[in-house]
Amino acid sequence: KIPFVNSLACFSPGRNFDQLRASVCLSQANVKVIGGHAGVGNGVDGANQQMFEDIAMVRVLPNLMMVAPCDYEQIKKATLAISEHFGPVYMRMTKPNRPVVTSVTTPFTFGRAQVLREGKDVSVFACGALVYEALLAAEELANEIEVEVVNVHTIKPLDKETLLRSAKKTNKVVTAEEHQITGGLGSAVAEFLGEEMPVPIKRVGMEDMFGETGEVSELLIKYGMSKEGIIKKIREYGK
Repeated sequence: KIPFVNSLACFSPGRNFDQLRASVCLSQANVKVIGGHAGVGNGVDGANQQMFEDIAMVRVLPNLMMVAPCDYEQIKKATLAISEHFGPVYMRMTKPNRPVVTSVTTPFTFGRAQVLREGKDVSVFACGALVYEALLAAEELANEIEVEVVNVHTIKPLDKETLLRSAKKTNKVVTAEEHQITGGLGSAVAEFLGEEMPVPIKRVGMEDMFGETGEVSELLIKYGMSKEGIIKKIREYGK
C-alpha cells in the first residue's frame, strides 16, 4: 500500500512540517502528501485557511519531489505518476474547480514541463490554476506580443532543459503562481536562470501579504494573480 495523506495545505504541510521532515523525508519514506485548498481557493474561509507558503516550505526539504497540476485532468494523471515514483512527493491542489486546459489525451510526465502555447517575445512560466490565467493573457495579447506559456507542473525537480530553451528564445520571463512570490516557483526559476543564463524576470504572485475573505475571482484580481496581473507584468517589458 502507498500512503496518501490528504488535508488542507494550511495543515499539510502547514501543521505537520516536522513529521514530514523527520519521519518522511529523512527516511525517504514512500509517502505522498496532498495539500488541498491552496492559494485563494478557500477564499470564503479567510486568510488563515488560504495557504500561500507551502511551496516554499516543501521545496527546501531533501528527497521530496513537488508537483502542482494545472487542472482536474492533470491531477488525475499526476496522482498516477507520483504513485509510480518511489519516495516522498508533495502535490498541491486548489479549490474550487478551475477551467480545464488539458484533455484526457494530454500526456503527463513527472518532471517534464509542457509548452502549451508557442511564442517568441516573452515566456510565462506558470503552475497550478494560474496556467489558465496565463493562457488567457497570451490570447488577449496575441495581436501585439507573442507569449509562450509553459506549464511548470513539476516544481521540484524543475525541467531545466525546457525552461532554459524557452528563456533563450524570448530573453524575457514572467512567472505566475497562486503563492507567495518569495520561495515559490518564481524563486526556483530565478535561482536556476541566475546561474545558467541570467535574463530579466518578473514574478506574479502574492506580494508578501496574507489574503482575506472573498470570492476566488475577486481575490485573484485584487492581488494581481488574474490574467490582468500577468498582462501588466508582460507589458512592463514593452514590445
